Amino acid sequence: MNSDVFNLRLVSDFNIETLCRYLDNDASWPRVAAAMAPFGQIFPSLLESAERESEQDFCFIWSSLEGAVPSSRKMLDFDLVDRDALFAEVSYFAECVKKCHTRFKATFVASWTLPSFYRGLGILDFQNTTGLRRLTLEMNLALVKALENSPGIYVLDSSRWLEVAGNPWSPKLWYLSKTPYRSEVFGKAAQELKVAIGTVLGSPRKLVVVDLDDTLWGGIIGEVGWENIVLGGHDHKGEAFVDFQRALKSLRNRGILLAIASKNQEEAALQAFQKRPEMILHLEDFAAWRINWHDKAANIAALASELNLGLQSVVFIDDNPAERARVREALPEVLVPEWPEDRTSYASTLLQLNCFDLPQITDEDRVRTQLYISAREREKGKAEYQSVEEWLHSLETTVTVEGLNESNLPRVVQLLNKTNQMNLSTRRMTGHELAEWLKQEGRKLWAFRVRDKFSDSGLTGILSLQASADSCRIIDFLLSCRVMGRDVERVMLGVAVQCCRSLGCAELTAKYLETAKNKPCRDFWMKSGFAYSEAESSFSWAAAQPYPAPSHIEVIGLNRDESECELLRAQEGNVSPALL
Repeated sequence: MNSDVFNLRLVSDFNIETLCRYLDNDASWPRVAAAMAPFGQIFPSLLESAERESEQDFCFIWSSLEGAVPSSRKMLDFDLVDRDALFAEVSYFAECVKKCHTRFKATFVASWTLPSFYRGLGILDFQNTTGLRRLTLEMNLALVKALENSPGIYVLDSSRWLEVAGNPWSPKLWYLSKTPYRSEVFGKAAQELKVAIGTVLGSPRKLVVVDLDDTLWGGIIGEVGWENIVLGGHDHKGEAFVDFQRALKSLRNRGILLAIASKNQEEAALQAFQKRPEMILHLEDFAAWRINWHDKAANIAALASELNLGLQSVVFIDDNPAERARVREALPEVLVPEWPEDRTSYASTLLQLNCFDLPQITDEDRVRTQLYISAREREKGKAEYQSVEEWLHSLETTVTVEGLNESNLPRVVQLLNKTNQMNLSTRRMTGHELAEWLKQEGRKLWAFRVRDKFSDSGLTGILSLQASADSCRIIDFLLSCRVMGRDVERVMLGVAVQCCRSLGCAELTAKYLETAKNKPCRDFWMKSGFAYSEAESSFSWAAAQPYPAPSHIEVIGLNRDESECELLRAQEGNVSPALL
């Protein structure tokens, strides 16, 4: 991880100094330098000019209910309150948050909670329209709905922070220093806030590698056979293993890949998946596996390589402490959580891991495992052909080119922030920053969707250009590792050259910015046919010469008439003002 320190603006109507100290004294990644807005001045702080806070990276807003929604004071006092006025104030607060957000990479807003000593209407507090908890829930929901279409703004569940303390509220601290919560609450809030910032910065784990014996089921399958492993049934441990598998499957459904690394005889181990009806996980839920007697660290490295993932994307789960220690020592980038001896704690231990959080979930995430399975089938078919060219033609690949729009913005931002290998510049941007960048004259961006006879890989590539008087420069050139090496890269270069010609520019250039992980990108560009300047670490192409398009790929959405580039004009006005 890098050693950058990120600036965080804290806005609150109560004393938040304890949270500030927790953040400043936590040396774990991401490092945060917290600065508090003036005490109690929520709305002036939200509406300050952009210039004043230009050096801040993130913002966290934690307000009391009455601090953000003044009419809620009447609600708490059971005085007559106009519901329309109450929710109008929620809407106004949301608009102020949006205005504030224009100054930051991401903005986090804490949900509103009521102190436990507010009994409200007792047993009627949820049923009655004036019940305090009912109204609080409705206001939180109204806030979430008002902010849900604002990329880069996230509402955090503050009730989770309050759970860490038996009695989180401290009346004495409130009257002495206007601090409503005990120290433990602020400590938990600091942890969750750093996780949220890390998620936005792009550090989620993408692959869970699990052991089999005494991890997915109880017992050693090679000794007791598939019939006698502990799984399901009227047995508390068997039920716990089923729930652990169910928890793993929930990760798979979110787009986290699953794989197996087990010291076993493969045929015997796979029988459990094929013959035990209690299995929640099936072979098609796993992107890959290594079931053999080799070193597990070597197997994990091989799995990551097969799936084109870095080791920093991997989580390894094993009941054996010796195996965990071995992998920690051999592969320090792999996250190896301590695992409980008590089997009944497996599911809850997995579900509380915070390393899988994503800033958004896209359609591509939900089908990621199937895409890797399709890739496996695609590679198997490669052996049937005498040349790579024949194999590429057999795939029947189609590439669809489109401009940036509301529907593809989340996926475009996700790719920008997580693609490492085939990435020319590896610049990271929020949705707001990208939309602002595209406002400048001469800047264009296209997204590329890839489909073949095996599967639809979805939106997997991004190309952006900066046009000047006589030349165009490629700014972003990135492609998901799932479709690397199938000539989609050449299609992207063809689009760039064609649009450069259409704009009347004489030359197309690209500057390669080296990172620890993007050597595959340099390797491609060195073979691309572009002229290479070692001194500048840049590539160039004379636009008068068309770029040779791969004949085995059909391109949709690009006007082949080189006298004009319809994509340039179609893109204009495609992004809603709400995204800007």
